[in-house]
Amino acid sequence: MKILMVSSEAVPFAKAGGLGDAVSALALALARAGHDVRIVLPRYYCLDRSRLESIGGPLGVGVGFAEEFAGVYRSSLPGGAVPVYFLDHERFFGRDGIYGTKAEPDFADNPQRFAFLCRAAFQLCRSLAWIPDILHAHDWPAALAPVYLRHLEGRTEFAKTASVLTIHNLGYQGVYDKESFSFFRLPWALFHGAGFEFYERVNLLKAGLASADCLTAVSPSYAREIQTPEQGFGLDGLLRFRSADLVGILNGADLDGWDPAADPFLPANFSAGDLSGKAACKAELQRELGLPVDPARPIVAMVSRLVEQKGVGELFGPLSGSAYRVCSDMALQFAVLGSGERWCEEEVRSLAGSLPNFRARIGYDERLAHLMEAGADFFMMPSRYEPCGLNQMYSLRYGTLPIVHRTGGLADTVENYNQDTGAGTGFMFDNLTPRAIYDTAGWAVWAWYNRPEHIKAMRERAMAKRFTWDRAAAEFGKLYERALERASCRYGDA
Repeated sequence: MKILMVSSEAVPFAKAGGLGDAVSALALALARAGHDVRIVLPRYYCLDRSRLESIGGPLGVGVGFAEEFAGVYRSSLPGGAVPVYFLDHERFFGRDGIYGTKAEPDFADNPQRFAFLCRAAFQLCRSLAWIPDILHAHDWPAALAPVYLRHLEGRTEFAKTASVLTIHNLGYQGVYDKESFSFFRLPWALFHGAGFEFYERVNLLKAGLASADCLTAVSPSYAREIQTPEQGFGLDGLLRFRSADLVGILNGADLDGWDPAADPFLPANFSAGDLSGKAACKAELQRELGLPVDPARPIVAMVSRLVEQKGVGELFGPLSGSAYRVCSDMALQFAVLGSGERWCEEEVRSLAGSLPNFRARIGYDERLAHLMEAGADFFMMPSRYEPCGLNQMYSLRYGTLPIVHRTGGLADTVENYNQDTGAGTGFMFDNLTPRAIYDTAGWAVWAWYNRPEHIKAMRERAMAKRFTWDRAAAEFGKLYERALERASCRYGDA
C-alpha cells in the first residue's frame, strides 16, 4: 500500500515527546513490510534548509482568506527507506518551538498552522503525482486531514483513499477559539456537522475522530479506557459511538537503542544469561549519585516528566505523597531523573536534601537514563494514565522490574507478580493513591529480601519480552485493509 503519514513530529527532525519516536519507528517498520510510506512535516525553524533537498514550489494551499504558499523540501529517515517531505512556510513555522515556547506554551495560531499542514498534504500528493491508499494522521495537529478528505477531497482523485487517525494522548485535543474555524475554508454547517463544536469552541481532535474511517489508540487497554468518563476527557461519548472503528495497537519499543547487551552508555553490558554486568552498572549508579555502594540494597529508579499525568502528586506531594515514607520505612535506595512542574522539582530537591537514601537529578541526561534503567532493581511508574509508555518496556529489557499503576500500556506490558508461584514481570496496583504506591513498593522490597529466587526468575522472564514495531506494523496492515473497505463504501461504490 501507499501510505502518507501526516504528523507534527518525526525523529530525528522534530520531537517534543513520544509522538516523534512512534511516527518514525512505525513508518520504518511499515517500509520493511513492503509498503510505500512517506511522511509530511512542517519545516520548523530548527531544520536547516541547506541540509534538505529542495524539490520545487511554491505549493499553493487553499486556507484562510487568500491562498498560502509553501516551499517543499525532502530528506529521509535514517536508512533512506522512508522519504520525508517538509512544508516551508516562514510565518507559520519559522519560529522556535513546535507547539509553543516557554513564553507562549501554546501558540495562538496553532489552528491555522496545522490546518495549513493538513490541507497542504493533499497538494503535495498532487504535485508528486502520488495518491496514497492510506492517509494516516497522528494526534490533534494532523486531525484536520481526515476532515478534509471526507468533506472536501472525497470525490477527487482521493476518492479511494482511506483515513486512519491515531490517538497518542487524548489529554491533548487542540481546543481553540471558534473564530479560527473560518480559516479552515469549510462550510459553517460543518462546525456542528463535522464534530468541531466543543462548548462553543473548536476541537480539532474531535472533528478528526468523527471523520476518519478508522481510529487507533496506542495500546488495547488505553483504547478501552478512553471510552469511559474517567479518561475520556469529554470525548468518551463520541469514542463509544465509534467503538466498532476503534482499535488499540500497542506501540513498539526501540530495541536497538535500548539493548543491555550492546548499550554504549553502560560501564558493562549484560544479558539474561550473564547478569554480572548489571551488578557493575548498579555499583556505578550508586557511585555517581553518591549513594552507598551496596549490592544487597535494592534501588528504585524513576525517569519521568514530573507532571500530574505521571502520578507525581501521589508520590511526591508535600503533604500526602508516599516517597518520604517509602524511603524512611524501607531498606532501599531511590533515584529520580526528570523535570517538570516547579513545585515537584522543588519537592524532589527537598527530599534529596533530607533523606540519605534519596537522590535526584533535575533535567534529562541520556547517559544517566540508560544507567538508571540498567543499574536499578525496580522502576517506578505510578502514572495517572499512560497511553502506551516506553520506560516500562525498557525496564523489562534491562531486567529492572516495573512498579506500575494498572492502566493503559502499563497494563498491557507488565504481568503482575504472583508471590505463591513467582510468576510475573512486575508489581501492579489498581487505585492511584499514596497508600497504594507505598504498599506496592513495600511488596517489591519484601520480595527482594524474602523471595530472591522469584526476583531472579522475573528478571529472566522480563528480559525475554520483545515489544517490536514489526508486530505493530503487521497489525496496522490489517487495519489499513479494513479502512480501505470502509472507504470503498463511503459513496456507495461497493
